[in-house]
Amino acid sequence: MRAFNPNNIPRLPLEGEIDLTYRCNNNCRHCWLRLPGKSPECKNELSFDEIREIVDDARSLGCRRWSISGGEPMFRPDFAEIFDYLTRKAVSYTLNTNGTLISLSIARLLKRKGTKLIALYGATAEVHDKVTRNPGSFEAALRGIAHLKEVGAGFTVQLIPMRANYGQWPKMIRLAKSLSSQYRVGAPWLYLSACGSVARNREIIRQRLAPSTVNIFDPPNPLGEDGAEDHRTGNIDRLKDERLFANCIAVRREFHIDPYGGMTFCCFIKDPALRYNLRRGTFKEAWEKFIPSLADKVRGGREYAENCGACEIRNDCRWCPAYSYLEHGRYSAKIEYLCKVARETRRFMETRRKHHRCFYQIAGITIQVDTDLPITGRTFAPKFRNFQTKGPGADTIVIQHHFSLPDLAGHDLGREIYRKPPWAIYQRGRSWVYTGIQADEPRLHRVAVFNHDHTRGQIYHSSEEIFHQKKIYSLTLFPSDQILFARVLADRQACYLHAAGMILDGKGLLFAGHSEAGKSTMVTKLQAEGEILGDDRMIVRRWPEGFRIHGTWSNGLVPIVSAASAPLGAIMFLEKSNATSLIRISEPKEIVRRLLFLVIRPLVTADWCDKILALVAKIAREVPAYRLQSDKSGKVVEVLKRFLQEGPEAPERKISS
Repeated sequence: MRAFNPNNIPRLPLEGEIDLTYRCNNNCRHCWLRLPGKSPECKNELSFDEIREIVDDARSLGCRRWSISGGEPMFRPDFAEIFDYLTRKAVSYTLNTNGTLISLSIARLLKRKGTKLIALYGATAEVHDKVTRNPGSFEAALRGIAHLKEVGAGFTVQLIPMRANYGQWPKMIRLAKSLSSQYRVGAPWLYLSACGSVARNREIIRQRLAPSTVNIFDPPNPLGEDGAEDHRTGNIDRLKDERLFANCIAVRREFHIDPYGGMTFCCFIKDPALRYNLRRGTFKEAWEKFIPSLADKVRGGREYAENCGACEIRNDCRWCPAYSYLEHGRYSAKIEYLCKVARETRRFMETRRKHHRCFYQIAGITIQVDTDLPITGRTFAPKFRNFQTKGPGADTIVIQHHFSLPDLAGHDLGREIYRKPPWAIYQRGRSWVYTGIQADEPRLHRVAVFNHDHTRGQIYHSSEEIFHQKKIYSLTLFPSDQILFARVLADRQACYLHAAGMILDGKGLLFAGHSEAGKSTMVTKLQAEGEILGDDRMIVRRWPEGFRIHGTWSNGLVPIVSAASAPLGAIMFLEKSNATSLIRISEPKEIVRRLLFLVIRPLVTADWCDKILALVAKIAREVPAYRLQSDKSGKVVEVLKRFLQEGPEAPERKISS
């Protein structure tokens, strides 16, 4: 499963990560944090009262979401009280657990809405317990899951890949799907230990997957190439200077608290010099002064400048200074394992670009389509071939398709602004979240996340089945692409209309009308006289030289579409009649009224209407408009020929056959 992160938000401590303990009943081979159950460090763990005070202080500054982890957080005897206090007033939460200590009473508590991640390390007790080095842990985890299911508490199975279970991976996925409707992959590459134990690090290194395998479990996000946020933790756009954490601190809205009251900006920071002791100060001082001050404290120096700072494949790398500290005790050091992974990532992306990406151009806009599944020559309907292009253009929109749904439980989707099947729409910050709904079915079947202007979008589908259909008829894989186009066109002084289009004598004619108005009949009659752009949906766009009509791939009865365009010579509003005539509409208000009736609207209209009203008013002032009355004869061809000969300004009068 993929991470879900809808937006960027101003610098506030919106999400807290807290490790309640590093003690655990398991002793996993790959774990970088675990302490034994009777570890003396337990005496220094925050008390419930201390945690309660920290939570109150964080809430006063804006924290509304908590991630709760360990070690095994349920190893603490006061877990239930801590969990209740952390989540009672939170908007949402995430809980990481191995599931072995979930009793029926704990399961009832976990019915509280949020994300529960239950870790599994194998598909059988033999493999799972070999990883955990705790006999019976597999059965205990399944028993905990059974308790959750018994009380109706939703959860996500988290699968951790490593060499010890790699041979069981398909079985692990099948098991996860049988246990829950949601699963995700965690930790596709393993970090070295926080304590620096040589023996523990040797075991972790033995469990690391081959570099060529990492991208299978954690594929890089193609949208990252275009400046969008990449879901990999380490791949950040570091500043040009040598301050290694400056950009990360500037953009992060999260904080981390360890079991002993140490607070910093990231869970991977284990250097005591970069952690603030909350027992000796305040949460407010930690967030507002201490953490920002860390931006200047860690500098790369010569080692970074000569290695990672100058590396040509840095943008493909998961490297992070925090990982380097765990690996080598130095923030500026390169990690050879990640160098190998980065080279594999570069090859992976080259393959993705070749087999998982295509480009189409419409009305001067390039649509880049990326998919998790390979695209073949038969994936999209033949009509799209007329619009296919070789690469991105000056104005490129990027959409990416995934074929499993993200886990939205516990996520604040923002303000709901629309709800009518098949969509509910939310606005959060500068992002739009579309959730596919059905009137009688609570289960989601589709999720789409777009940035503020709909130029970047991630679309999640419930299964791969939709992509295996022959001849897909929309690039979004929605029933129609109009949800996307109606939005983006308004920002480009363009609109999407119920209309057919022709190019006659170098001029574009728009035949406007809803279903049954005769659009398909009209272009069929005129087919011998010019080029058909389409018979159902047209785009009108204002360019510096004036309005143009652009063909689209949305056809009706006539299976002809064209990517061509032409200056818009006239708009013809179709009317059925016993005679054929062309009547000029001289009143702009009448033209505006008719056009607004035919504009294809997006699902979100609040910020769209003003742009469309202004655009339609310009069309009414600048483009001649007519009522085109026609019968079933072919006399309309004669009328339009006369119109083109006389010019659009001539027929102030009525032209009849």
